[in-house]
Amino acid sequence: MADTLTHETAPESPTLRDRYRVTPWWVKVLVIFVASRIVTTIILLVFAWLQQANPWTGAHPDYFSFAEIWDGTWYHIVATSGYPAVLPHDSAGHVAQNTWAFLPVYPFLCGAISFATGLPFNVVGVFVSVGFAAGTALVFYKMLEPKLGASTALFSVVLFCFAPLSPILQVDYAESMQLFFLACALLYLLRRNYWMMLPFVAFMSFTKPTGLAFALAMVLHVITRIIARHYDPFPLREVVAAVSATVASGLLGYAWPFIAGVVTGVPDAYTATELSWRAPYVGWGGLVPFEPWVQGAKWWMDRIGASNPQVIGVVLLLLAISLFAAILFTRPVKRLGVDLRLWIASWTTYLLAVFFPQSSVFRLFVPIFPILGVVAQPKSLVYRIGIVLLFVAGQIGWVYIAYWSDGYDWTPP
Repeated sequence: MADTLTHETAPESPTLRDRYRVTPWWVKVLVIFVASRIVTTIILLVFAWLQQANPWTGAHPDYFSFAEIWDGTWYHIVATSGYPAVLPHDSAGHVAQNTWAFLPVYPFLCGAISFATGLPFNVVGVFVSVGFAAGTALVFYKMLEPKLGASTALFSVVLFCFAPLSPILQVDYAESMQLFFLACALLYLLRRNYWMMLPFVAFMSFTKPTGLAFALAMVLHVITRIIARHYDPFPLREVVAAVSATVASGLLGYAWPFIAGVVTGVPDAYTATELSWRAPYVGWGGLVPFEPWVQGAKWWMDRIGASNPQVIGVVLLLLAISLFAAILFTRPVKRLGVDLRLWIASWTTYLLAVFFPQSSVFRLFVPIFPILGVVAQPKSLVYRIGIVLLFVAGQIGWVYIAYWSDGYDWTPP
């Protein structure tokens, strides 16, 4: 009997698409994050090379010195000197700019790591910011994946990592830490695990002033759940947990102003300190909720030479608010779910109530980053490539206008 030769077919090598499909989600997110940091680092290095002598550095500073200008220097002061027991005043008797405007978690953590390792504060600050930014990207994916699907959630992460304001994630600013705690709090809110949410709300409230806005979102969340209880049960144990989290968020929102008042003996120490940054634009005055944006609208219309700045400014402001409110009810935004929409509305309302809209307003809108899940929804490859390129151009524009200093600079980041 003749021998029969058998030939086994060699298994085909997995294609690139096959490898991608089996790659864990967190690897994909981190690859995106690293790629984005390379791009942003190049942008910041170019501007550092172009940077001339300024109040914080000499000409052509190294990356880490460039990363510590503006608020980074204030955080360094907090880490080394803490907070004044006696508020400084200017020659007219007004409270001067001081460290009470900068909450303690970020500078104290960076200061502790700097002390333990011997590394300079500005080096530690960059690595802490980058670490928390990477964590935010991971949590952001887990937040959106159940609502938008894996592909759209992943592209939302791309937009977060390449966003025009993303350079702030790798300098000595507390934004990336705030965003990480916020993302974790929102993730547990979506999962209705109110007790697990609270530690993140606490850390967030002592990183950036976020507690009051989150308390507003929780109030709206509780009301929404009560209204929907007939088809979405709201059992007593969840009622207790949600209401407790709401009250805790509100108290945490007032905690830092209270501490500043106790330490300095001046009840409005924190508010007066914050208002000192507004004075160069509109002069001195108390905080009247929602007044700052009316003042800002007039101020910006004055800057461009409008004939009737007060009226035109207010009309444009009302149109912008109405348009933004209408957008929150569009189908793409509704796909984010009720709770993320409530957060976006609450943070925006908080900014309208307390913040004067100068150039820092772009940075202060970063906490509504879940809305990137709306921008990410179109599937067109041309659109997606185009929006990423537009975002990278936005990074260059933002660093040029706000972060890079050109001497007398009235457009802080």
